[in-house]
Amino acid sequence: MQSLDIIRYVNYIFGMIFVACVGYQFIYIFIPFLKGGRRYKERRMYRYAVLIPARNEEKVIPHLIASIKGQKYPSELVDIFVIADNCTDSTAQVARDAGAFRVIERQNKKQVGKGYALDYALNLIKTEYPDNEYEGYFVFDADNLLDENYISEMNRMFSNGHRILTSYRNTKNYGTSWVSAGGSLWYLRESAFLHHPRTLLGTSCTISGTGFLVHREILERVGGWKFFLLTEDIEFSLQQVLDGERISYCPRAMLYDEQPVKFSQSWRQRMRWTKGSMQVTRKYFFKMVKGIFTGKGFACFDLAVSTMVPLMLTIVSGFVYALFIVLGLVLRLNFNVLISSILELVVNSYLMLLGMGFIAVVSEWDKIFAPIHKKILYTFTFPFFMFTYIPITFVALFSRDVGWKPITHDQVKTLDDVR
Repeated sequence: MQSLDIIRYVNYIFGMIFVACVGYQFIYIFIPFLKGGRRYKERRMYRYAVLIPARNEEKVIPHLIASIKGQKYPSELVDIFVIADNCTDSTAQVARDAGAFRVIERQNKKQVGKGYALDYALNLIKTEYPDNEYEGYFVFDADNLLDENYISEMNRMFSNGHRILTSYRNTKNYGTSWVSAGGSLWYLRESAFLHHPRTLLGTSCTISGTGFLVHREILERVGGWKFFLLTEDIEFSLQQVLDGERISYCPRAMLYDEQPVKFSQSWRQRMRWTKGSMQVTRKYFFKMVKGIFTGKGFACFDLAVSTMVPLMLTIVSGFVYALFIVLGLVLRLNFNVLISSILELVVNSYLMLLGMGFIAVVSEWDKIFAPIHKKILYTFTFPFFMFTYIPITFVALFSRDVGWKPITHDQVKTLDDVR
């Protein structure tokens, strides 16, 4: 047996670990078709605060505010708070002109990021509006647009005891480029085939950065928003599961966000997410493992393997294959087996990702607002988009200069423009 034949066995080992950890998620694909969702009756209309952290978002924020004001939900029960965070443009004034209830201007160059902005706003609201009994807090990014039934649908589930809710994340610019389509398709799949089946099965999902609702009692227990890692949404999600809360998904509440169009923008954004995932893994991996055996069970297992294991496998497998390449060069070994094994891995990974993308596109076809040929074409480019996480992971691993940097949003569209 040639020395490099062992690489084949390494492929099999990584493959078995992957299947053992996340293979069960393929069952999720069938759950929405086998188990119908419950249609909730509205028990009560609650009063809500909407929090919108915004950094230099003067182009898009008026359209988000307009979509909130256009909700089929009593406007007197919804107050819009815009946090103009370290802005150097006219975001604050534009938000005021658009009808925000309150614009909170914040300048802090040391504590930068959505987590700090949310915590600042929550503490200010508690101090300055003590008589406004908001039962829940919505959080949106400034580039979002809300379907007109969004708050009503979220309120249905909220009024039936779901204390943390996330929603269907669609996009404003699926067909603009293969990059925007790649990010969009990931969120469509996450909504339809991760969040939805988890809620149908009674386990927990995660919030995904934007489009979520949290009960005031949870934020009061935490003392505001004390989640400041680069992926504060995942940090919040894991901590709530450890605290015994369940995060549910509302499939009928749809928002549209803007995905990066240029690869450089997407790279920068996903670098932050990947670095944040590393932070989350260091802080929460062993806590989640412990949670599996201390009453939190499947939810801890499920969220640990979906948020941490792919990252860990990418890093470990990358170092292993790099080691084989170095040994091959030093020992002057035949590289045919190594090359064929890596190609086999790439092809199998491409086909798996293509299948995931294909199922999501077919299932969500009518909700994807793009020309037919782009829906088809970008299904085939989706695996390449996902492959770019490999170099992103290793750059993030060795990079120290990864932080909150603004992503330019310039898709100035109304809800009618999108649809």
